[in-house]
Amino acid sequence: MKDLMVRIFSVLLIVIALIGYNMTVQVREKDNEIAKINSQLQYSKQEAEYYKTQFIELSGIEEENKESESKYNDGIYEGTAMGFGGDITVSVEIENGSIKSINVTKASGEDGAYLEMAKDIINNIIEAGDADVDTVSGATFSSTGIKNATIEALSSAEK
Repeated sequence: MKDLMVRIFSVLLIVIALIGYNMTVQVREKDNEIAKINSQLQYSKQEAEYYKTQFIELSGIEEENKESESKYNDGIYEGTAMGFGGDITVSVEIENGSIKSINVTKASGEDGAYLEMAKDIINNIIEAGDADVDTVSGATFSSTGIKNATIEALSSAEK
């Protein structure tokens, strides 16, 4: 009787472990699908921006003078903030008063997969011209680190 109880308990543990593993796999698949869709969305936004630029150039319409509205001084600024696995340091390049590029220069404690997903926030920040954007789902802490490091760098660049 005791053997039967031990076997039933063992089978139940195995079933519970399999269910838990299956749920984990499903969540990861959904996170990967979300990351893929976000990447496609970013590509579409960049493509739309390209065509907008082409239209402006072809039609002779000039954009408003952004320098007069810019709130940042040109240059390269650095910021550091806490991510998932430690400090994340970014380098923010400002050109003509706008954010031109953001590069993660140090993130030694970050998990590589989460950091790659979190880097999607960089395009959102550049597009918005400001770090007031949503974090990346599935890499919330790492993207928050990039966002906060960018905020720190931008505060140094403010006019």
